[in-house]
Amino acid sequence: MNTIHPTTIPALNKELGEQVSGYINTLTKPPGSLGRLEELAIQLAEMKNNPFPKVSPAGVLVFAADHGIAAEGVSAFPQEVTEQMVMNFLNGGAAINVFSRQIGAALKVVDIGVAGEIEHEALIADKVRNGTRNFFEEDAMTYDEAVEAIAVGRRQAEKLIEEGIESIILGEMGIANTTSSSALLAVLTGKPVKDLVGYGTGITNERLQHKIEIINQSIENRKADAADPIDILRKLGGLEIAGMTGAMLFAAERRVPIILDGFISTVAALIAVRMAPVCAEYMIVGHQSVEPGHLTAVEALEKKPLVNLGLRLGEGSGAAVAFSIIESACRMVSEMATFESAGISK
Repeated sequence: MNTIHPTTIPALNKELGEQVSGYINTLTKPPGSLGRLEELAIQLAEMKNNPFPKVSPAGVLVFAADHGIAAEGVSAFPQEVTEQMVMNFLNGGAAINVFSRQIGAALKVVDIGVAGEIEHEALIADKVRNGTRNFFEEDAMTYDEAVEAIAVGRRQAEKLIEEGIESIILGEMGIANTTSSSALLAVLTGKPVKDLVGYGTGITNERLQHKIEIINQSIENRKADAADPIDILRKLGGLEIAGMTGAMLFAAERRVPIILDGFISTVAALIAVRMAPVCAEYMIVGHQSVEPGHLTAVEALEKKPLVNLGLRLGEGSGAAVAFSIIESACRMVSEMATFESAGISK
C-alpha cells in the first residue's frame, strides 16, 4: 500500500524577518509607504532564509485531469474539453502560456489523470488513472490512488525546483473541477454548499441549482471524515487537486514560495495545510477569484489576496498575473538605495 511521505517543513526565520524590517526602514522612502510590498519582502525573506530573497525564475506546474462527476451534468462544457485544452497549453495558446512567457516562467504541463491519451513531446505523462470515478455514485479515488497523485505532485515539483526555480505557481485543468472543489471545501469548512458554488465555466441558473443538489447528495453519499484530509480528498477530490497538494507540500519543504491562484488551487492549499499546517506560511494568494467559494477558502487559510481583477479562469493565470507584484517586493529590498548610501537626510 502507498503511504504518505513524511513532511518536514522548516519554520520561517522570524528573526531574519525583523532584521529585514529594520533594513526596509532605512530605504529612501517614508516608513511603511510601500505598504504590502514591505510585508511581502519580509515574508519572503523569512520563507527563503535570505535577507535579499529572489522569486525569479518562477515555475508553473499545470496538472490536468478529468472528473467522473462530469457525468452528472454539472459543467457547461463536455469532458473532452479537458484534453483539448491540454493540447492548447502544449501548443502555447492558453492564457497561462501568455502570462508565463510574460514573467519568464518555466511552464510544465502534467497529465495526472486525463481520460484520453495525449501524445505530445512537451507533455509530462505521469498519469494515476484515466479520470476520477463519479463521486455521486462511488468514491472518486482509492486511498492508494489519492496518495499516488500526491506523490506525482511532489515528484514534479522536485524536478522543477532542481531546475532552479525560485517560486512556484500551481495551475489546473479539468472539466467539473469546481464541483469537486466545492464539495471538498464544504466538508473542510462546514459551510453550506449553496454559499460556495458558483457558475464555474458559465452554467445557467437552472444548472447551478442542479450542481448544488448533486454536491449536497454526493457529500451525504460519501460521508467523508472531515478530520481526515486524505479521506476527503479520495472520496470527493480530483487527481489534479491531489497533485497540486503534493507539489505545495514539497515546495514548502524546500523553502520555495507558493503563489496560489484561484478557487481550485486554494482548495488544494487547504488540504495541504490540513496535512501540514506550517505549509500555510509559504503561501501567497495571488488574486481574489469571483468564484464564491474562493473567499471562504482564502479566509480559512487566513490570507489576503494581492489583487482582485474579477478573474475566474484557473490554469494558474491569476497567480502569474500577480507575480510581478511579488517580484517588485524583492527588487525593492535588493535595489533601492538607503538614506545613507544615497546621501539623503532623514
